[in-house]
Order: sequence, then structure tokens, then C-alpha cells
Amino acid sequence: MARARSNGFGLMIVALFVGIATAPATGYAEETINLTLDRATVIRTPARATTVVIGNPAIADVSIQKSGVMVLTAKSYGETNLLALDSEGQLVSESWLKVQASSRNTLVVQRGGETETYSCEPLCKPTVTLGDSEKYFGKTSGQSGIRNGLATPSSGK
Repeated sequence: MARARSNGFGLMIVALFVGIATAPATGYAEETINLTLDRATVIRTPARATTVVIGNPAIADVSIQKSGVMVLTAKSYGETNLLALDSEGQLVSESWLKVQASSRNTLVVQRGGETETYSCEPLCKPTVTLGDSEKYFGKTSGQSGIRNGLATPSSGK
């Protein structure tokens, strides 16, 4: 009984065919855009795009400007996609958005299971960051909220 030999060439043809069958037919190339939590990033609006959609608006937000740019704001850790559609609803481009924490001038203190984050510019002060322990997060955000309330003019009083 003869045994079939695998020469790799057949597998290469199958892989090529599967790649062609699953490739987007729109002719655009996906790109990855790295975002930093709580920071805005300016990018160009894709040509012919009239509608822009964020896959998960809890992770990132987009604001389209008249000048042909989009402002992306990272809101939470994770990944999502950004779709750009033309006036006929056809996909113009798709980008992956990856949101990461900032490591710039940030100190993270880990005490057992408790996490606290400090912004160190130039002195280290408490800051509210996703992933901090509930007690620290609540105390720090409460102080920030009260401080911001004091800085806001009262309405009609």
C-alpha cells in the first residue's frame, strides 16, 4: 500500500487560497492605533468616510472635526475597532484601537491586593486610575469631585 507524502507545496496552496478567500475585498489595510488611557489622539479621517463607528464606546470615543481629522479619546483599557464607512455604507477602513496605561511619570504602589497610583510631576500626588483599589479610588475621586465642585461657579445662587 502506497503512503501519501506531504511535500508542503499542497499546504502552501491551501493556505494561499484560504488567505485570499478571507481577505477583505475593499482594498484597505487594517492598522493598529495605540492609545493611552485618558489621552486624546488626533488622526486623519479616511478619504471618502462619512460615518465613523467605535465597536465598544466604553473603551474609546471619537469626535469628527470639520478639518478632516478625528479625535480619539481612550476611556478604558482594552481593544476595540474603529470602522469608517462611505456615504453608501461601504466599509472604507477598519482600525484596531489598543488602549494601554500611561507609564509616563506614574508610580504604581502595590500593597498586598491593594493598588494605588500616583502622578509624579515633579512630586508624587494621588491620581484616580482604573485598576486602583476601591477604597483608594473612592477616596481620591471623592476629593477630586469636591475640589472641582468648589471651582465651579454656582448656578443662579
